[in-house]
Amino acid sequence: MNLSTQKIYEHDIPDGSKLYFGSSAKLKRRIESKAADILEDNGFSEIITPYFSHHQRQSVKAENLIRFSDKQNSEIALRSDSTIDVVRIATKRLKDSNTKRWFYIQPVFKYPNSEIYQIGAEILGDSSVMPCIDIVGQIFKEFGIEAHLQISNIQIPKIICQLLNLPISVFENGRLEVILGLDLPWLNLLANIKSDSDIDSVIAIAPSELKEPLRSMKGLANNYEKRIYAPLYYSKMRYYDKLFFRFLCDNSVLSSGGSYEIDGNISAGFAIFSDAVIENLRSR
Repeated sequence: MNLSTQKIYEHDIPDGSKLYFGSSAKLKRRIESKAADILEDNGFSEIITPYFSHHQRQSVKAENLIRFSDKQNSEIALRSDSTIDVVRIATKRLKDSNTKRWFYIQPVFKYPNSEIYQIGAEILGDSSVMPCIDIVGQIFKEFGIEAHLQISNIQIPKIICQLLNLPISVFENGRLEVILGLDLPWLNLLANIKSDSDIDSVIAIAPSELKEPLRSMKGLANNYEKRIYAPLYYSKMRYYDKLFFRFLCDNSVLSSGGSYEIDGNISAGFAIFSDAVIENLRSR
């Protein structure tokens, strides 16, 4: 139906918007409250960043941004990601050298009209992802969520593209048929890693540039029973550059995070996708 003739009723809300009421609103508040308690117990301080941002192009592609101009005719966007703004506000505006752990509970917005609630955290000056993994695991344990932990390294797809002259879009779009179609023994092994011993097998025959990124994955979070390796996964978030993880449950991504460098600050962080967690809990 043409938008100009489409009937908008008084009770309609835009597609992509979120509405929580009654039990779902109570569950959302409980998840956020418990997460805040756990984060504060782990030494995090809360920050709430502006809805509007000048720097979102450094986080996501321009076509995913809801953009407009301010009164000085400078381009701004609705917050599509929180990480870059948190790092820059904490290090350049607040200039708080003592507080290295920040968390936030706030929505992000993606073009054309997606509203996504998140619980996120950043650990400034430390690229170790294990504290992030453990905190997400602790929060999920509080609600009885048993998710699979997926371990990746963003360096690996980038290096493969350089070695084989491939566009990064092959990995962005998960086109494994292109990768496997090259029929390279080390690449075929890499696509099927399931254990630490499989990583050793790949390291033995892989190009030298891949050996260290593969070693960094080996043994990571080995106390998690439901752990899987995905060395060919590539995150579309532009700042993640090395180790990366996701928590997956019932074909939904409940959380993701990893290490990154922004303005010379080597850090690590994560986001828990509140909407996916609420849907997971309500579906039981």
